[in-house]
Amino acid sequence: MHIWVDADACPAVIKEILFRAAVRTQVPVTLVANQPLRTPPSPFIKSMQVAAGFDVADNRIVELAQPGDLVITADIPLAAAAIDKGAIALNPRGTLYTEENIRETLSLRNFMADLRSSGVETGGPASLNQGDRQAFANQLDRLLAKRG
Repeated sequence: MHIWVDADACPAVIKEILFRAAVRTQVPVTLVANQPLRTPPSPFIKSMQVAAGFDVADNRIVELAQPGDLVITADIPLAAAAIDKGAIALNPRGTLYTEENIRETLSLRNFMADLRSSGVETGGPASLNQGDRQAFANQLDRLLAKRG
């Protein structure tokens, strides 16, 4: 298993959880972003800078992800593409995207985007809270315990 992180928008606290898990379990983590990122010194943690542009980091993650890898992202289309490749997708709030729920989640996301483009104020997501961080850490631990 390799963990790929859509790092441009990933909260720092989630990155810290991932860094600790990488060292503890010796599972490689790669942060992919269109800006330079600092990572702690570890043979299990690295960052990859891609060119600036719409979906460049997402496309690189999809290109590199293998079946059984874990993709950390709040980007629903990226999660769907990762699942289509046989990877696992987890968002920073601890929601595990699956073949069973990703299409409905993608449809809802597209519906909300259509509302916003027609001028309807839909509001944004709530701030990441302690419960979200705990849900993410718990789901990550479960996934890492299952790896084979």
